[in-house]
Amino acid sequence: MTVLSIIRDCLDALLHPSARYDALMRARHRAFMAPRLLGSLAAFAAFPVYLAMRGAPSAVEVAAFAWLIAPIMLAWFLSRTGRYEGAHVLSSLALAGLIMAVAVTTGGIQSFAAVWLIVVPLEAALSASRRVAAFASLLALSCAGMLILISQLGWLPVEEPSAAERGVLMAFGIASATLYAAGLAFGAESLARTSVALLSREEERYRLLARNMSDVISRHQRNGAVQFISPAVEAMLGVQVAQLLGHGLFDRVHVADRPAYLTALSDAARGDVASVEFRLRRESVGSERGEVDFIWVEMRCRPLDPDLGRQDTDRDTTREAEVVAVMRDVTDRKLFEQALDQARSAAETADAAKTRFLATMSHELRTPLNAIIGFSEMIAQEQSLMLGAAQRKEYAQLINDSGQHLLSVVNGILDMSKMESGNFEIASEPFAPRASLLHCCNLLALKARENGIDLITDAPQDLPVMTGDPRAFKQIVLNLVANAIKFTERGGQVSVSAAVSGSQLTLRVSDTGVGIAPDDLKRIGAPFFQAGRTYQRRHEGTGLGLSIVKSLVALHLGELTVQSRLGEGTAVTVKLPLVYTPPQVRPANDRASESKIATLTPVLRQELQGRDLHDQTHDQSQDQPALVKKSA
Repeated sequence: MTVLSIIRDCLDALLHPSARYDALMRARHRAFMAPRLLGSLAAFAAFPVYLAMRGAPSAVEVAAFAWLIAPIMLAWFLSRTGRYEGAHVLSSLALAGLIMAVAVTTGGIQSFAAVWLIVVPLEAALSASRRVAAFASLLALSCAGMLILISQLGWLPVEEPSAAERGVLMAFGIASATLYAAGLAFGAESLARTSVALLSREEERYRLLARNMSDVISRHQRNGAVQFISPAVEAMLGVQVAQLLGHGLFDRVHVADRPAYLTALSDAARGDVASVEFRLRRESVGSERGEVDFIWVEMRCRPLDPDLGRQDTDRDTTREAEVVAVMRDVTDRKLFEQALDQARSAAETADAAKTRFLATMSHELRTPLNAIIGFSEMIAQEQSLMLGAAQRKEYAQLINDSGQHLLSVVNGILDMSKMESGNFEIASEPFAPRASLLHCCNLLALKARENGIDLITDAPQDLPVMTGDPRAFKQIVLNLVANAIKFTERGGQVSVSAAVSGSQLTLRVSDTGVGIAPDDLKRIGAPFFQAGRTYQRRHEGTGLGLSIVKSLVALHLGELTVQSRLGEGTAVTVKLPLVYTPPQVRPANDRASESKIATLTPVLRQELQGRDLHDQTHDQSQDQPALVKKSA
């Protein structure tokens, strides 16, 4: 262990607790205490030697030695209080007092000691305080003025040193002052070097944090221009830091989020702490050219100088206020929130579907059951009611019709359950789609005639034989045509057409009915969903018809498209493969319905009629189909 390290440890033990955890303040306290303690201890050690050589000292000599030992009290004051500026003020007073005492006894302003007045503000400069330096400068000027005044008033001692002595003393004064000033200069240089080293170390520490932390730190002007941004942004956005300086970051903010982005920076520049979430364009590695990838970013910003922001607000000045922002990638959190919202919406939809299902089933089951019970009770009491054979036959037919209706409802529910559970099997076999289509339309022709609706069937003679489930095909046609008839007003028209396009059979059912609202169109095909509000419905049904069609089409690896506009009509297009090929074994989460059901989009009635006319013209020119018209 060296002597310097021992001295450093001793000085560190004397430091005030407030200066032990700040390296720069610790160096300043140590630089203040070391020369004063050493000088005072040296004077104290030299006093016995002086007594042995000189003898009994005079009062002036005792006072001089006491003054030389006094700086140890300044070191004690700083060690006990930690008041660095106060210690420098006391040191300036002590040095100025010593200079005044020596100068008054050795010639006043012409004394060799007067040169030391220059050292007073130089020593105060080590305090790094303008107030202490200003006080020391005023003190030195005041002392010089007092010496001049004393010299002019003749209050100086009569004895004056000779010219030779004066020269020697002046040389001693200048040399000693120069040496002391040189010591102060080296002390200032040491403190400056320590300050630079600490600053460099602190910068390296913050630079290390900025490079390795995942959050992005940036410095902005009020208008959003970036002055500094940490290297972590390169991993976040995939671009170099230089490309984001200025307005480079702003250019990557999503257009819809730019007002919120600038508002947050402006609020922070005025002294507030702001937080905002926005989207940033990211360079996608390995993506196709022109593909745009955005990530969600949360930015928290605060003013770099809060006092400046408040001054700008209070005084309405144009001083530039800067903002420090911390950005974090919150894309995963946003995706989780979106998934949570979708799950909540799905749960609410399922709950509404359950409520709607219970309300619909209570009506669909109660009505035929009431008819069955009522008419069966009347047949049981035929003797008391004196029923004739015709009435019994009529009641029995009503009971049969109600039972058939109940059976169709239960069968629809069972079929839907089988499809959703994956237990519905396709019995594939060759069949003629034209014969099945005409048979279904003939079955529904009477219902269309009773409702005053024209049912037009367009089935070409040369429709090829297709391979699939004929029962499922008939169920698709019956459900679509029955729905079209049900929701078409008297005097309307329902058109059914079939054509071959490539390796698919295209079946199209269009009507001029009430149509479907855009909000309901998005949910068409969901189990138990019925367009329109429940209390506004004028048509019976469970809401399973189109859902069954959608599931059957998906099982056949086909496509379903629904186009409609409220009050103008609906068109349903089904595309089925001519040759059904059972799919390979797929994972449970890979459903054909997710990729085979087309997006539902609303169209105008004029577009529907134009497409029908175009399809009919195209079919007549190529296939010369047979037109079968069922009307009243």
